[in-house]
Amino acid sequence: MSGDHPSWWGPLLKAAAEAEGPTAERVIEGHLRPYAEERARSAAVLVLLCESDGGPSVLLQQRAATLRHHPGEVAFPGGAADPGDADAAATALREAAEELAVDPASVAVGAALPPLWIPVSGFAVTPVLALWRRPHTVAPQAESEVAAAHQVPLPVLADPASRGTVAYPSGRSGPGFQVTGVPLIWGFTAGVLSWLLDLGGWSRPWDRGRMMELEGR
Repeated sequence: MSGDHPSWWGPLLKAAAEAEGPTAERVIEGHLRPYAEERARSAAVLVLLCESDGGPSVLLQQRAATLRHHPGEVAFPGGAADPGDADAAATALREAAEELAVDPASVAVGAALPPLWIPVSGFAVTPVLALWRRPHTVAPQAESEVAAAHQVPLPVLADPASRGTVAYPSGRSGPGFQVTGVPLIWGFTAGVLSWLLDLGGWSRPWDRGRMMELEGR
């Protein structure tokens, strides 16, 4: 720890401040692109990190299997912006509180990464990096929307044995993560996690030719 922050937090924020659209385009493959659509709807996700045994971990959630869009998928807490939200951080914090009962007072917002446009949904999504200074128990607040919460260590995500490439139904492909106890992580969430590992210097060489299959698609 350095002061009130883990030693990895400062370098991560520095890398985030220097991140630009072309970086996102290079790192995040498939259907994600740097924000370039003026009419896109605004959304934000909370990339909430905390210090745990063996290094940092990230809070993820599993969407309910009954949802019409992206059922059962692993995602960051987050969603569409409301008119009363001051900025992307406010959106991300509000959604995390509504979905998992994350106490905003326990979170220190660090930086917003460049928005990423998802053409299939028409959203420009801003990943908001935040430090969970006082982690506490969280749980899904509406079973119809969120099925589970997962605290996933970044060293586990960075392990080459956890990583692979997922072929999307659209014919495109992108990074994937397979972690014990968590459904296959793919799509937007996996893209941002891959970008996060690169920004924080946690990435390790991995086999991009290792294919991971989407079940039921």
